[in-house]
Amino acid sequence: MLRYNADIRTLIFMAITTALLVILWQMGSEMSTPIFILVYAAQLLMAVVVSTIVHNHQHLPMWKKKWLNVLTDNWLTAFYGFPVFAWIPTHNSNHHVHVNKEPDYTKTYMVSEKNNLITLLTYPSLSGYMQQKAVGQYFISLWKQHRRKFYFHLLQVVFLISWVLTALLLDWRKAIYYVIIPQQLSLFTVLIFNYIQHIHADEESEFNHSRNMTGHLLNFFLLNNGLHTAHHISPGIHWSKLREKHNEIADKIDPRLNESNFAWYLLRTYILGIFIPSCRTQNMRMERLQKSGKMTAAAA
Repeated sequence: MLRYNADIRTLIFMAITTALLVILWQMGSEMSTPIFILVYAAQLLMAVVVSTIVHNHQHLPMWKKKWLNVLTDNWLTAFYGFPVFAWIPTHNSNHHVHVNKEPDYTKTYMVSEKNNLITLLTYPSLSGYMQQKAVGQYFISLWKQHRRKFYFHLLQVVFLISWVLTALLLDWRKAIYYVIIPQQLSLFTVLIFNYIQHIHADEESEFNHSRNMTGHLLNFFLLNNGLHTAHHISPGIHWSKLREKHNEIADKIDPRLNESNFAWYLLRTYILGIFIPSCRTQNMRMERLQKSGKMTAAAA
């Protein structure tokens, strides 16, 4: 019933995420043991993976049967920490239409053209705030225009509230550590990924609008979400096909936007870049504006 067999990996990742929550909840007060630290670290890692699964599932639902997709939407919502339908108005219908251009709710230069540790860490809160109005308007519009879909989305809201409240009532400390913190990490990191993938790229370019993290190990766990240029060019193809698509266009992408080592990119850009200017990213957007003579005095 899966559209693509590759999503067996997705289901395994979600099963691991669910199992880790159960295991941690049962471990009780053993929070200082090496085993607990290892298992909790694994849960936080899987929280990051969940954010990429949500992204993929909202572009191309995993199942051929609608009821299975509805169940999966709610399963993902529980671990993502926000109703996953929010991706429709903010990501599918906005970000992919404008791709970091001015109408994009998630544009990376909404406050600053800089790319440093401060802009990186403050971006998720700013971007999340900018998206809320669109989510609310979309939800209200469904009540008027598509009542059946409204109820399916409302189910996600009700399920998420029930999930968190039940966890808090059972044990509020465990709920904070094993439910709420992983949810917040999932929400935070997916916006961090968006920032890294678009900051200092050229939003007007056909092939240079996104930064790619091409490492195979990273993309194994993140389900090819590092191959972002290919995803924007072909947003409707399944994540398992993105490596092939990326290889087709890799020579058309500016080498500055293809990073083979994600950890080195983070260290180089946001730590070493504080002291060494050559480690900082080059702003391709500003380069284009300077060449075209459209850069404002404020931006300069």
